[in-house]
Amino acid sequence: MVRLLRPFGRAVTYTRWLHLGISIVWPSLWLFVREEWWIWVVAAVALAPAALVPAMRTVEGLQARLLLTGHRHDQGSTDIVVAPSRSWSDRGRLVVWLEARLLLGYVTTMLSAQLLFATLDLVSAPFRRDSERVGPIPFEGHHWWHLLLVPLLLVTLGMVVLASGRLITALALRLLGPSPAERLAAMEERTEQLLERTRIAGELHDSIGHALTVAVVQAGAARAAGDPAFTDRALAAIEETGRAALEDLERVLGVLRESERPVSSRPTLTDADRLLESARASGTKVDVETTGPLDSVPGPVSREGYRILQESLTNVLRHGGSVPAAVRIAVVDGTLTLEIRNPLTAEIPGPGRGSGLRGIRERAALLGGHARTGPDEGDWQVHVELPMS
Repeated sequence: MVRLLRPFGRAVTYTRWLHLGISIVWPSLWLFVREEWWIWVVAAVALAPAALVPAMRTVEGLQARLLLTGHRHDQGSTDIVVAPSRSWSDRGRLVVWLEARLLLGYVTTMLSAQLLFATLDLVSAPFRRDSERVGPIPFEGHHWWHLLLVPLLLVTLGMVVLASGRLITALALRLLGPSPAERLAAMEERTEQLLERTRIAGELHDSIGHALTVAVVQAGAARAAGDPAFTDRALAAIEETGRAALEDLERVLGVLRESERPVSSRPTLTDADRLLESARASGTKVDVETTGPLDSVPGPVSREGYRILQESLTNVLRHGGSVPAAVRIAVVDGTLTLEIRNPLTAEIPGPGRGSGLRGIRERAALLGGHARTGPDEGDWQVHVELPMS
């Protein structure tokens, strides 16, 4: 019993009823001038050209969101679109919606009014004179048992209100919902957002992982060396790396807080010197060979190349310690080539192990390139080729 009554305790049940009543307000005003049945025909015909106006879809969508679902425009469900009509399909569905809303609004309002008047008539029947009848249904006499019919009419009125509200909501979701093109665009936007968040998570992993690795290696080397001068240099390197990591973290958090904020200040390969100096300050000898102009590399490729180089150097420090590393960066024939080699000093990682190696391969694949990671002639090699066009 409680479950049956629960819908009548929700505000949206009555706002849906109001939504249907609003649809017949303007034709009803004509009835005060002339009570003619053809007024409703004229109203129905007039709705067709009104639906061809693109902004009409926005107006109807906002009303439906607010009154049928209880959501404002900035909080509303994406099941009801508030964008203007962009195609004839949108306009055609809007014509059907306006005509159906007018018809259902007329039927619901008339039934509701008749049931309310009939209820008043039953309540007053035992106490009135015959000439005082207010309802459309004649109840002869002044019998007390007329009051027993009041609950039946109230239940019928409640069912009309509830059923018509659910029906108009279902029609709104079908006729004011997104078109196939809009659904595809929304799905593509959602996919882009997920890819962007995945990329941000990868950047955060690379940046913070690199900073922590450098800090651990530097702290260990300073403690083992027992040299105050070396300790000062190690602390300075830890501070610089930590500061850069904090800048990356602040930028990433800013992007996550403001989804429409453009990504800015992302490092590129032209900023690779700070990575190399950070690795050298950790005790790793890094030899660099650069071929071709790095500033000619497109922004997206250069940014991903920087992250690949960062993750590769982090892996050298994490798994190899203070071993020498050879870095080759080449920009030749429309291709960016990155190669990082270091001697193998520990167990060879199995294929696919480690989120860092997976991240390198995923970054290369997203740009249409490829990456090879693994042992090569006694060294551990990361070889990446990225197309620049």
